[in-house]
Amino acid sequence: MAGLRTILAALVLAAVAGGAALPAAAQPNIRLGNEAAPQADLQVDRPMDRPMDRDAPPVPTQIPGQSRGETWHGIRLGERGTVSIPNRQAGVLIQSEGEAWRAVRNGPLSDYGVWALGGILALLALFFLVRGRIRIDGRKTGRTIQRFNAFERGVHWLTAGSFVVLAVSGLNLLYGRHTLLPLIGPQPFAALTHYGKLAHNFLGFAFILGVVLTFVLWVGHNIPSRHDLTWFLKAGGLFSKGVHPPAHKFNGGQKIIFWSTVVGGAALGFTGVQLVFPFSFATLEEMQLYQLAHAAIAIVMIAIILAHIYIGSIGMEGAFAAMGDGQVELQWAREHHSLWVEEVTGEKPGHHHGTPAE
Repeated sequence: MAGLRTILAALVLAAVAGGAALPAAAQPNIRLGNEAAPQADLQVDRPMDRPMDRDAPPVPTQIPGQSRGETWHGIRLGERGTVSIPNRQAGVLIQSEGEAWRAVRNGPLSDYGVWALGGILALLALFFLVRGRIRIDGRKTGRTIQRFNAFERGVHWLTAGSFVVLAVSGLNLLYGRHTLLPLIGPQPFAALTHYGKLAHNFLGFAFILGVVLTFVLWVGHNIPSRHDLTWFLKAGGLFSKGVHPPAHKFNGGQKIIFWSTVVGGAALGFTGVQLVFPFSFATLEEMQLYQLAHAAIAIVMIAIILAHIYIGSIGMEGAFAAMGDGQVELQWAREHHSLWVEEVTGEKPGHHHGTPAE
């Protein structure tokens, strides 16, 4: 028994002696009764707080010769690092301009687009309710005159058809997640968006071809003239029955449609090619600007073409036949394009500036 007590005493003495040999910071604070435990002054030696050893090998996210703060500041500004693959763009870890692009795309661009498209639809509906369909004022002759030949109509429908598909698929990319997705569900929306994107990419070249042919065919008829000023001053007779300003093959309003299609289509084609072939002609920052410009121009063109579709269909009697079978009622041609009728037939319309000719 005495031997056991001797062994225990030796162990206690050894433990006390070992605890006294430990550094003060490593000794535990023991609370005795109600005695408050002293506060431990613990400091963590973090790598960012230590002076950087210039000779030490850098960590993977640190550029040699820079502190980690300097490194991350450069990364945030889009500095490109070194990569071992051909794609040098992969060396950019953070592309801050992407935040600005997303803020504009999901903010002002989308918001103004809704107002622009909703506004034009509302104006067209109001115009139809107030003015109604624009009828042929004079007595119909029962005779027709060729307005456009088969090739011209083919170019028109190539441009118009491809534009409609591009407009619908493009609007889906911009607004579909908030409109179609809740209605049809994830799987149908994913399939629709996938095939819409494919159609958008390939039909974009058909649209570019249509714009080029449109320019070649009709640029000579769309040079502004003094008669356009008269047409605009009288608002094309759209708001007054029996008033038909003189016009050549294309009136002032149609010339706006023509130049909007040519200039806007060229801009859409240029920016679209940059996006279809990423990094082939532009940097990532330039592509973001092209995407915003592409969407903004497309929204403006959609608004203009909606007005064109309205006038060419339900808005004006006899207008659709021009791009249908190419033949229009002679009286319709006299009322809306009297100078062109004079050029083609040699007849003299009764009144260029007032009531329609009989």
